[in-house]
Amino acid sequence: MASNSTKSFLADAGYGEQELDANSALMELDKGLRSGKLGEQCEAVVRFPRLFQKYPFPILINSAFLKLADVFRVGMLGSLASIIPERKNAHHSIRQSLDSHDNVEVEAAVFAAANFSAQSKDFAVGICNKISEMIQGLATPVDLKLKLIPILQHMHHDAILASSARELLQQLVTSYPSNKMVIVSLHTFTLLAASSLVDTPKQIQLLLQYLKNDPRKAVKRLAIQDLKLLASKTPHTWSRENIQALCECALQTPYDSLKLGMLSVLSTLSGTIAVKHYFSIASGNVGSSPRSSDLVKLAQECCYHNNRGIAAHGVRVLTNITVSCQEKDLLALEQDAVFGLESLLVLCSEDDSPGAQATLKIALNCMVKLAKGRPHLSQSVVETLLTQLHSAQDAARILMCHCLAAIAMQLPVLGDGMLGDLMELYKVIGRSATDKQQELLVSLATVIFVASQKALSPEVKAVIKQQLESVSNGWTVYRIARQASRMGNHDMARELYQSLLTQVASEHFYFWLNSLKEFSHAEQCLTGLQEENYSSALSCIAESLKFYHKGIASLTAASTPLNPLSFQCEFVKLRIDLLQAFSQLICTCSSLKTSPPPAIATTIAMTLGNDLQRCGRISNQMKLSMEEFRSLASRYGDLYQASFDADSATLRNVELQQQSCLLISHAIEALILDPESASFQEYGSTGAAHADSEYERRMMSVYNHVLEEVESLNRKYTPVSYMHTACLCNAIISLLKVPLSFQRYFFQKLQSTSIKLALSPSPRNPAEPIAVQNNQQLALKVEGVVQHGSKPGLFRKIQSVCLNVSSTLQSKSGQDYKIPIDNMTNEMEQRVEPHNDYFSTQFLLNFAILGTHNITVESSVKDANGIVWKTGPRTTIFVKSLEDPYSQQIRLQQQQVQQPLQQQQQRNAYTRF
Repeated sequence: MASNSTKSFLADAGYGEQELDANSALMELDKGLRSGKLGEQCEAVVRFPRLFQKYPFPILINSAFLKLADVFRVGMLGSLASIIPERKNAHHSIRQSLDSHDNVEVEAAVFAAANFSAQSKDFAVGICNKISEMIQGLATPVDLKLKLIPILQHMHHDAILASSARELLQQLVTSYPSNKMVIVSLHTFTLLAASSLVDTPKQIQLLLQYLKNDPRKAVKRLAIQDLKLLASKTPHTWSRENIQALCECALQTPYDSLKLGMLSVLSTLSGTIAVKHYFSIASGNVGSSPRSSDLVKLAQECCYHNNRGIAAHGVRVLTNITVSCQEKDLLALEQDAVFGLESLLVLCSEDDSPGAQATLKIALNCMVKLAKGRPHLSQSVVETLLTQLHSAQDAARILMCHCLAAIAMQLPVLGDGMLGDLMELYKVIGRSATDKQQELLVSLATVIFVASQKALSPEVKAVIKQQLESVSNGWTVYRIARQASRMGNHDMARELYQSLLTQVASEHFYFWLNSLKEFSHAEQCLTGLQEENYSSALSCIAESLKFYHKGIASLTAASTPLNPLSFQCEFVKLRIDLLQAFSQLICTCSSLKTSPPPAIATTIAMTLGNDLQRCGRISNQMKLSMEEFRSLASRYGDLYQASFDADSATLRNVELQQQSCLLISHAIEALILDPESASFQEYGSTGAAHADSEYERRMMSVYNHVLEEVESLNRKYTPVSYMHTACLCNAIISLLKVPLSFQRYFFQKLQSTSIKLALSPSPRNPAEPIAVQNNQQLALKVEGVVQHGSKPGLFRKIQSVCLNVSSTLQSKSGQDYKIPIDNMTNEMEQRVEPHNDYFSTQFLLNFAILGTHNITVESSVKDANGIVWKTGPRTTIFVKSLEDPYSQQIRLQQQQVQQPLQQQQQRNAYTRF
């Protein structure tokens, strides 16, 4: 019988084939918790997270926590601090438990006090004196004091509270000089200063004092750790004297471990505003030369240290100084930085240990920063990397390829110079099918795509395909094809996707690869565009649209309910509509030749008072084209707002497509429809030097060229002339000649954020309406949970959730009554901030009109930068408004009174007749 009950518990609580509602699932898990067998109890505990994922609502979670608290009993109250931070009875229980004689209860109370202090200002203010008394009390054991002191780090809710906690910590550091007490007190001191932003400079001075004067290594290490925390959080509070004192300590210490820690603090500071403060001119004094400073002296000494970590931080400090202090003559420092990076690269690239790889990453990041900040040094940096690639280990080669790709993206002129060396290296690598070799194939192919900039030569494609056929697996080929699509090498991507079609087992994967192949083929058709050849442009666009339509059909077949590919489908649909709009505009421009204005066009224009009508039918067609491009720009904007989880490069790509539509619509207006009022100030030249990719750089160059052409023709010729139509057609061809880049979000989602809504009251059957009397208001409660993937907040975080509730009348029942307009519709909006990813709010809705109403609840989010994103979801319920009994009774009585009168009137009428 026990085995049967166990089987039932596992089947139901484990969410097997039989689906249970929330309460039933919780009851089954509760049975497991109360089981006498330890195994069943453990299994019930590990199944609770699955229950929370399926039913993430506070009522169920609170009930589940209470059941778990019965099992664990200790520390559960502290874990609930984020849910019930202001619960006064919980505050009172914690204060009482701190005075308990049971050590277990006291430890649990300390844990709860720390958690509640972090969440609740009222609790922190109330408990601060109690904690102070216990810490200063002679009867309190030292071990308990060490556990109580960290609570003071949470006393940052206001300045008075932080000041009192700081005074207490200052007394503790002075009164208790023991090793453990000093370490705990100093660290708590630092965390309090970092959170409250009060007296941070004093804390830096205190830590530097202990670092310099205290002989204990443990205290020095703690001081270095806390200084690094303050360097990363509040670099602007570091004075020149603070940095100078740290440099002196680093120069004097004989211990490499301490020197490494101090250099890590200085390398963190060197990448912030603090390094400019250090080299700035002090009031009344001549500015110090960077070459003569202790910071530079320390960095130069450490660049060639036998400890790799010390050398890496020394090089990083030199690089940051060289890049930050642009106004100073730093030729010697530039050479020191380059030589230090070269020696570190040679040292670490031939060593495949984890420590060497971590050091190599620091050096390569410095190389990218140096090439960007000092472009005249980039050639020597690239040559060093290419030379070392041949002798480096595979793991180091992968990192070096990433570095080369980053430099080539910033400085495209270096691409052609590195292509020959890269191809020679590509021929000799990849002799085995190990993971590192496969990763190296992808990395090196990416660098080749970046270095090529334009279409790959047949020789380059032949080398890559030959190498892939010999040693690569299908996943490596797909990753290289994906990179080719991102870099605009669609010819290469199409061939690779074609080779993968027969290597997948799932039909969804087949349709996905087939769609990518068709999209690449479609973009490849646009590479044959030539300016001034408009008939050929129409043929290329038509051919491209043919493959795009095939691809969208495959893409739709590749989508599943769990992976609907909504961004990909919408992006491709917009691309198809944009190509059709381009084609239609070229045809419209050609119609000036094929269908010139009639002879009476001038008379019609004078009659209508519209001078543009003298151009004939092309004027109306141009107006329609302009509206079409503005509509496409609006749709691209909607796609941008719906892509909350997209990376910045993908969003920038969508933004560029939107700007292309706005550019053409502006050109039509400025050249033809309204040249007199056209303004070019808001479309001023935007520097392409700040572009993050070659695609963006080329698109910005086209934008600036088109704007210059439009501005030169504006008001120069009377519209519509062949000069105007040629300018528009050439603008389209210039835009399409830039190969489209399919960015990362098209292939891969690194961040996943979704919102799950629950409405109450809710019907048992979604198709059934909720009954409401027309003289009452419906209190609609909206609850929601924000659900994340494996990397929450990778690109952006949710600050608040905007809930929009609207209702529409579906079907009307009963008689028409004169109802005020305000009572006919419901349109409300509220903003709520999620608390631990949960939010709830209520709406009062009025349904005065009898009939069935459709209520729609739509959510959108606002990120930390104030940008609104239309993430959804959109939930719908139905409400049936019924007549209240009292009004119904009065109406029936009135009908009964009126019925005899109507019958009497009818008899009188018959009698007269």
